[in-house]
Amino acid sequence: MNIVFMGSESVPFIKTGGLADVLGSLPKALAQKGNDVSVFIPLYGKIKPEYREKMEYVGAFFVDLDWRRQHVGVFKYIIDGVDYFFIDNEYYFNRNGIYGEIDDGERFVYFSRACVQALKFLNLKADIVHANDWHTGLVPIYIKEYAKGDSFYSGIKSVYTIHNIKYQGVFDLNGMRPLLGFTDEYIHEDGIKFYEAINMMKAGIVYSDLVTTVSKTYSNEITYPYFGEGLDGIIRKHSNKLVGIVNGIDYEKYNPETDKMIDYNYSVNNLENKKKNKRVIQKICGLPERDDVAVIGLVSRLVELKGIDLLEYVLGEVLQMDVQFIVLGTGDYKYEEMLKFYERIFRSKMAARIYFDEEHSHKVYSGADLYLMPSIAEPCGISQLIAMRYGTLPIVRQTGGLVDTVEAYNKFTGEGTGFGFSNINAHELLFTIKDAVSLYYNNKEEFNKLIKNAMTTDFSWNYSCDEYIDYYNRLINNKF
Repeated sequence: MNIVFMGSESVPFIKTGGLADVLGSLPKALAQKGNDVSVFIPLYGKIKPEYREKMEYVGAFFVDLDWRRQHVGVFKYIIDGVDYFFIDNEYYFNRNGIYGEIDDGERFVYFSRACVQALKFLNLKADIVHANDWHTGLVPIYIKEYAKGDSFYSGIKSVYTIHNIKYQGVFDLNGMRPLLGFTDEYIHEDGIKFYEAINMMKAGIVYSDLVTTVSKTYSNEITYPYFGEGLDGIIRKHSNKLVGIVNGIDYEKYNPETDKMIDYNYSVNNLENKKKNKRVIQKICGLPERDDVAVIGLVSRLVELKGIDLLEYVLGEVLQMDVQFIVLGTGDYKYEEMLKFYERIFRSKMAARIYFDEEHSHKVYSGADLYLMPSIAEPCGISQLIAMRYGTLPIVRQTGGLVDTVEAYNKFTGEGTGFGFSNINAHELLFTIKDAVSLYYNNKEEFNKLIKNAMTTDFSWNYSCDEYIDYYNRLINNKF
């Protein structure tokens, strides 16, 4: 099977969130199962020279965008059996950031058209084209539109994945209409029109052959207004082609037995070195180096959706306990300042590291005892999977992918891989943290049992990858 992914970011080249992790690991897993897999992403100026210098120049062509002809350079880099193709246009992609530009709509219309036209330029006849999030939401339309006059595109099936429905790619209709390059056939309320704008995510939902989300629970949640962000109606209309497939993680990259970013490697059968990693992260953060204290970690974007408001209400009470709390991440100014305030008040208990560093994140995952993830909404979540892989028990709000991946501790049966609370309620969060900390101090045998449960649960791409292959085959054989 020939599968082509299109998206805005991928590890190891460029990353701002979980989409990059998926496009760096799912294609690799599919290739390991014998498929031909390619990935298209923009050639951003922020991609490190160590990758750019090894890219092979393939060629160039032009895309017509309104009255302009825009250059499309194509570069190639092979890693883990996957062909990565980079769409090069310095005007659109050689920026200080990768999102948040005033012309984002134009940039990703260009990218979507360039990716689809690059298929023919490269003679890359795909069975499946798998688009991701709003940045490539127009791809299914372009495949259908080009197939009308070019047999090369006939028979290509499109899959569209919603990684986070909150970010939809909504842009002014009148400004975007000339750039799109197709007729008003698609611009109506049941198409890509969204009030007096166009909505690129809506385009992907309506015109793809299959819509997936990154967990089963999330695929159900977004059919309701609270989680649907204004698209719940169109999702319900197309629910016959909606499925949820939980994300996995790269078990080679996230492996406490071999991880070169942590100081002491360990396994589920030998957890002594995990205590040494606790000392390492305590030293880095300037906290007292104690083996006996419960260390809670949080690696996250500091935004409302991640539940930082809930944490703010109870953080003072949490820090009255015998715990250490380590936060790593950036986000909204008010949350950054709040966390730094608590660090000043509780210097021996709180470390607010307002930056992101991948090596330090691995040290938090390996050195903490508990991992906090009180998300208001969470399509899937990667962090809780990594934490469990490293034997750090997650404390989560039971929503989206957190329900599907974290089994909340049952004190009557001893089952579980972490701790959970149901409602968007700060004191439910506080009481769950207290329960987890109490178990850490008062029943080490039970706590260690949960660690082993978490570390031996399979969150690799193996099962999810098979689900994708099954759906791909059903599409190809017109059996979906």
